Amino acid sequence: MSLYRLKVLGLAASLAVLGATGCATKNYVRTQTTPLVEHTDQLDAKTSANNQQLHTVDENAQTGIKQAQGSADAANQNAQSASKSAADAETSAVDVVHRADSLDGVVKGLDNYKSLADVSVTFGFDKAALTKDDKDQLDTFAAQLGTQKSYILEVTGGTDSTGPAQYNYDLSQRRADAVVQYLAAKYNVAAHRFYLIGIGKDKEVAPNSTADGRKQNRRVEIQLLTNMGNTDNQTATTSQGTGR
Repeated sequence: MSLYRLKVLGLAASLAVLGATGCATKNYVRTQTTPLVEHTDQLDAKTSANNQQLHTVDENAQTGIKQAQGSADAANQNAQSASKSAADAETSAVDVVHRADSLDGVVKGLDNYKSLADVSVTFGFDKAALTKDDKDQLDTFAAQLGTQKSYILEVTGGTDSTGPAQYNYDLSQRRADAVVQYLAAKYNVAAHRFYLIGIGKDKEVAPNSTADGRKQNRRVEIQLLTNMGNTDNQTATTSQGTGR
């Protein structure tokens, strides 16, 4: 066999060995990488599923938050409406009461009425809000209103001598208004039964030269007046009915 032929055969054998080795390497790589690829694909699928679940949970949470906020807003709006209605009712009660500039203006029109009871509540300096003690006194006074059929309430607000006259007139009105609002709201006293007067510092019940005197003048006086004429008429009607 020639040397050339031996070289050719050797080269062919080398190429065969290399080919076999290459195929084995490819098979080995394929065998090792295929599970890794499959595992990666599974992880991607799980990640996608988890992301979808998170997105769904977030949407549900946002929907729940919006619904809760809507319910809270509706409840708040209802509370505000109820509060406004109550305030409007109190304001209406004060708006339609009988008002007068002085006691004389009221007394002249009340000749047929007599006083059955009275109460007086006092206020802090430059204040027009009822205290707990004021409300307790008004509660005791109002307990007798349910037994009366024909009556009115004369509500007179006053101040001490401190400050301008016009300011004190306005302050005395606000104090009288506070009493009217309380009795109208809590005891359902009809607005037409109130005769409201703000006298400012015009009529004092104690000397303004002392702190105790000024405290007594910062007051609202309430008188329960009954109609004597109506009472007499009712009595006469009852007597005539009995006679028959």
